Amino acid sequence: MAQSTAAPAPTRGHPKGLYLLFTTEMWERMSYYGMRALLVLYMVGATDKGGFGWSQAKALQIFGIYTGLVYATPVFGGFLADRYLGQRLSVTLGGILMMLGQFVLAMPGNSEPLFYTGLGLLVVGNGFFKPNISTMVGGLYAPGDPRRDGAFTIFYIGINVGAFLASAVCGTLGEKFGWMYGFGSAGVGMGLGVLVFLALGKRMLGNVGLAPKPVERKAGASAAPAAALTREERDRVIVILVLALFVVFFWAAFEQAGGLMNLYTDAKVDRGVFGWEVPTTWFQAVNPIFIMLLGPIFAEMWTGLGRRSKDPSIPAKMAMGLLLVSFGFVFMLGASKQSEAAGKAALMWVVAAYFFHTAGELCLSPVGLSMVTKLAPTRYASALMGVWFIANAVANYLAGLIGGYAEKLGEFSLFLAITVATAVAGAVLLALAPMLKRMMHGADETKPVVAEQSATDAEQVKPQVA
Repeated sequence: MAQSTAAPAPTRGHPKGLYLLFTTEMWERMSYYGMRALLVLYMVGATDKGGFGWSQAKALQIFGIYTGLVYATPVFGGFLADRYLGQRLSVTLGGILMMLGQFVLAMPGNSEPLFYTGLGLLVVGNGFFKPNISTMVGGLYAPGDPRRDGAFTIFYIGINVGAFLASAVCGTLGEKFGWMYGFGSAGVGMGLGVLVFLALGKRMLGNVGLAPKPVERKAGASAAPAAALTREERDRVIVILVLALFVVFFWAAFEQAGGLMNLYTDAKVDRGVFGWEVPTTWFQAVNPIFIMLLGPIFAEMWTGLGRRSKDPSIPAKMAMGLLLVSFGFVFMLGASKQSEAAGKAALMWVVAAYFFHTAGELCLSPVGLSMVTKLAPTRYASALMGVWFIANAVANYLAGLIGGYAEKLGEFSLFLAITVATAVAGAVLLALAPMLKRMMHGADETKPVVAEQSATDAEQVKPQVA
């Protein structure tokens, strides 16, 4: 199998290390989403309130460059972890750099050099942190363990708990009391995550994520070239790249939530509830809330199906995600028809769309993270996780371009185009699923977790390499 493992594997539930990684990721996501919620507002904010007072166009351009770099740097962070640092040290280093970046942004005044320095620290820190903590989740499980997909769903809940806390804590402090308090609270959250990770990592993670051991060779001998990929490894890498292509379709549609759907909700949705108008920004919390509600159900469902050897293949699950996000946009078609006829659409159209988008996300995103840890050759595991995140970078860029056509085509036509494109992509992926499954060469097959495998949480699983 592709992933080295050296973590405890209890017969019931999940290794304790999963919950440490869950907590660390939760604090990091609070830090990231807290800063993201404030960044554009800070750049366009009035200078007398501590902002830069820049134009919206300039602020969005800088924001786009920043988010693109955030999703690009994990390739380099993953490579350094695979070759030299190990995932555990990389996560620690990344967390510290991001904490420092938040504190630099929180410094009083609006100095542009400090602002760009803070963003640079966040970009580099994320490059070390993001691919490696996800890879470590896979390292907690032996090859064929049916709990792996469920574990990534639990881990994914941590991401969204952090996203929810970001709006509740960092956003509120930043808007109500001052930008520096919002950025500062994000830095404190990241610092807490690093402290917890350092305090409990050795005891709860075993050997998972330690630096790779150097290859010993005789004096005077030249360095041996890296072993070429086997045929099975090449096939598995091809599967990762093919699925990454389909993931672009998913995220380009899903990320309309922060752009086109957000603007549509603000202008054309009746947000009144019992005489009170729900703030538009609160709709951004609907997805994290649904993740927290549905995540445990999906985690148990994947694990239960795996125990009975009825778990759908990874490509099939991801095809389901595309079909569900397509179905979610059907509700946006209904909303646009109603707003054209009556001026405003009912609030529940948007909530229903977010519900199905979230269900699709749970079929695709955590399963995709799990898939990379199953298929990637161990010596390239974190680097390929970084490649996986590049698909998000491309999709985020495309999401902005696609959303911009709403003014020319109208919301209904654009929602219809997104509905059809994601449905077709889902159907094509479903048709390709059997072939892709064969190319995995058994990497996604699950095996029962035997009691003898872990008489105690301290027993270690032997590393295995495809």
